[in-house]
Amino acid sequence: MPNNKLKAVTLKTLKYIGITIVVILSLMFITPFIFSERIEQEIKKAANAKLNAELNYSDAKVSFFYHFPSLTLTLNDFKLNGSAPYKNEKFITAKEVSFGINVSSLIFSSTIEIDQIYLNHSFINVKVNKNGESNYNVYIAPKETKKSDSSETALKLEKIEIKNSQIVYDDQSTYIHFDALGFNYLGNGDLSKDVFDLYSKAKIDRLNIIYGNVPYLMNKKVDGDLITKVNVNSLSFVFEQNDLKINKLPVDFKGKFDFLKDGYNIDFIVKSTDSNLEDLFTAFPPKYITWLKKTELKGKTDLLLTLKGEYIASKKKAPNLNLDLKIRDGFVNYDKSKFPVSNLNLDLSTQLPSLNPDLLIVDAKNLSLNIAADYLKTKLYVKGIHNPQIEATLNTKIDLEKLNRALGIPDIELKGILTGEGTAKGKYDSQNHIFPVTNATINLKNGYLKTKYYPNPITNINIVSKVTNQKGTFSDLKVTIKPTQFTFEGKPVFVEADLNNFDDLTYDIKAKGTLDISRIYKVFSQKGLDIDGSIKADLALKGKQSDAEKGNYSKLHNKGTLELRNILVASEYLPKSFLIKEGIFKINQDKMTFNRFLAAYGQSDFKMNGYLQNVFNFITSKNSVLRGAFTLNSKYVNADEFMSSTTKMAATTTAAPSELETGVILIPSNFDLRFQANAQKVNFNGLTLNDAKGALQMKNSKLNMQNTGFNLIGCAVTMNAKYKGITPKKAQFEYEIKASDFDVKRAYNEIKIFREMASAAEKAQGTISLDYKLKGKLNGKMEPVYPSLVGNGVVSIKDIKLYGMKMFNAVSKKTSHEGIKNPEISKVDIKSSIKNNIITIERFKFKFAGFRPRIEGKTSLDGKLNLKMRLGLPPLGIFGVPLVITGNKDNPKIKIGRKSDELEETKDTID
Repeated sequence: MPNNKLKAVTLKTLKYIGITIVVILSLMFITPFIFSERIEQEIKKAANAKLNAELNYSDAKVSFFYHFPSLTLTLNDFKLNGSAPYKNEKFITAKEVSFGINVSSLIFSSTIEIDQIYLNHSFINVKVNKNGESNYNVYIAPKETKKSDSSETALKLEKIEIKNSQIVYDDQSTYIHFDALGFNYLGNGDLSKDVFDLYSKAKIDRLNIIYGNVPYLMNKKVDGDLITKVNVNSLSFVFEQNDLKINKLPVDFKGKFDFLKDGYNIDFIVKSTDSNLEDLFTAFPPKYITWLKKTELKGKTDLLLTLKGEYIASKKKAPNLNLDLKIRDGFVNYDKSKFPVSNLNLDLSTQLPSLNPDLLIVDAKNLSLNIAADYLKTKLYVKGIHNPQIEATLNTKIDLEKLNRALGIPDIELKGILTGEGTAKGKYDSQNHIFPVTNATINLKNGYLKTKYYPNPITNINIVSKVTNQKGTFSDLKVTIKPTQFTFEGKPVFVEADLNNFDDLTYDIKAKGTLDISRIYKVFSQKGLDIDGSIKADLALKGKQSDAEKGNYSKLHNKGTLELRNILVASEYLPKSFLIKEGIFKINQDKMTFNRFLAAYGQSDFKMNGYLQNVFNFITSKNSVLRGAFTLNSKYVNADEFMSSTTKMAATTTAAPSELETGVILIPSNFDLRFQANAQKVNFNGLTLNDAKGALQMKNSKLNMQNTGFNLIGCAVTMNAKYKGITPKKAQFEYEIKASDFDVKRAYNEIKIFREMASAAEKAQGTISLDYKLKGKLNGKMEPVYPSLVGNGVVSIKDIKLYGMKMFNAVSKKTSHEGIKNPEISKVDIKSSIKNNIITIERFKFKFAGFRPRIEGKTSLDGKLNLKMRLGLPPLGIFGVPLVITGNKDNPKIKIGRKSDELEETKDTID
């Protein structure tokens, strides 16, 4: 009987449980259908009210089964654009976004509460431009003074879950870029409060962090448990407890991040204490991971990274960055080397105030290691970049081959015994001739260097050097290199040098040997640069810089020869490389004589003989003047190729191709060079000059041409000119030109500046002569700046015919005299002057076909006319018609009379 009773109770209980389950399941199926329309409408209403960005999705579904047991509204193919100025670009895209609905609020309240958000296969693309404007300000915060609508949808989050997603953060204002690929995140907390704690778990399959186009972390795995205090009102995040693993390296991350109106306030602390040295290297860039697989690493490390302060781009404010790294009892052995690095100890502290490289402080309190009995001990302190404060000590005796093998240094093979000992303390300031107090010797015995770029090594490298400075001045600096030698491709090179007093350099240098520049360059190959040629030297240089400056050449003992072949020379003043095909330089005292000097620059060729003086003083001193005199012969010179160049870099997060612009020719201020030049053909700014001859001088950044003659369009031209480049975009010029009997039609067709300044000569035929003075400015394309032109001169007309000239056609039509349509002019001098973009033509007369015209007035360089004309009528011109010609050369306007409006001057505004 009791068994039957128990059985009945059990069946009844199962029945009720079954009914309950059926009811629950039925409700779970029915509820979405009942409330789906209301939920979707409320979500749309909330989105329109709370978002200031465009939101799109393909369809929406309400269900308990997408994220069981939560009731969720799922939006498929979700797309949310960013805030201004990125309103037309995607901010968040996702395969699906689900909003968890609080069921009780759905049934018992007029307010629908969203307490969960789920993102699946999403792409979150955060952008900040150079001005600090971002795309993530899509949420419209509620106004405090306005009471919220009791029926509006409430955002009271307790859970955020992100799966299989990708985050890209690209901040052009701070040059920070990071990618988080395979991002999975779970966050829990009462996000409805103004201040709440967010408990999070995050996993990232691949994390990349790039600063200033330099990768710092690439393809790193991150696994973290995080506790973050969030203040919604102030947009403040406090990272209270964050245990991370970057690959194998355990990291403790704490700090604070505040959003400001125009930037951020940052206080980050990243710390790893008593970690394994091997774990530290797993957090390094990928190229070290390959090295790590073959390397045995032991030892302990401490790492402390802090970033603290405000970042406000508009105010040029940036936080302070500090990095402390310690390595204790390190051991490194690459590929089972017989001589591993042991006792590796490092104590490094780096400070970068305001992220300003000029304020950089590097303090390596200790770097020491052993390889068997060999050792390296050094300390280094550097403060600043331009005029650094330096404190350094060095004590080493080490076999470079053993060191190279133990560390596995790639792409280079080193051998030789390096010994060094010394100290340096003080400031380096070249402008004020300050040098650190120094006492150091560095020697290398039986050195050997081989790289992957060239099959043969540099061998027998022996260096004995000593640097001393007891007073901390340039005058007390002494550098001795005795002897230095090496062998390359079977050719030995020997150098000895003894240098003292760098305020008034006393030198004693001997050099002998042949260097194959192209092959030596290949040993140290650099992408984007190619060098060729060879130098054969046999030099003995001895003297004092002041004797060279004062011309006391009898006290100098400089002699020897340099033979150059196929040398490429690059200069900051020239956009192309200068190729010395062949040249023998004989040095005697302070003079370097050029013999058989053959060179090329772009399309231009040069053959020179002559000399340079004050060469050694010019090389060793910034302000010394290089003097010289040459005879230069050329078959062809393309002067346009000597224009300087300026480069614009697009400011993007990744390096962009440079955009090259032309510039004026800049002449170094410390050149005093004279040339007697003879060129068969010269191309300059669209002009072709033949049989050019003249004396040129470069001095004080100016180019002077005296009695320069050339043939232009079959006409003999003589010219004196002065030129000076002011900036890469501006130059001044001044010239006098005389040209006899040149063909007007050829001049108009072949000379651009003539066509622009004498546009009325378009259909003219005949010969004229020119005697003119002109000065003004050139722009970055070596073109005249017309408002700057000032000059005067005479155009002498020998015999010219003007056909179809619109001005005379208009006069003919206005006066009803056909005979003036195509005038023929001879033996007339037309005097004019140029200023403020206006050509002023003095009164001149001519006669033809019985008419006696008289013309004077002004024209502008852009073709506007304001001419006064008296048309003297046949037979003797006693009676005439006064005319005013206005308009422009293409549409002249003729009226009878004497009054007209003056042409507007255009003054030069370029400084």
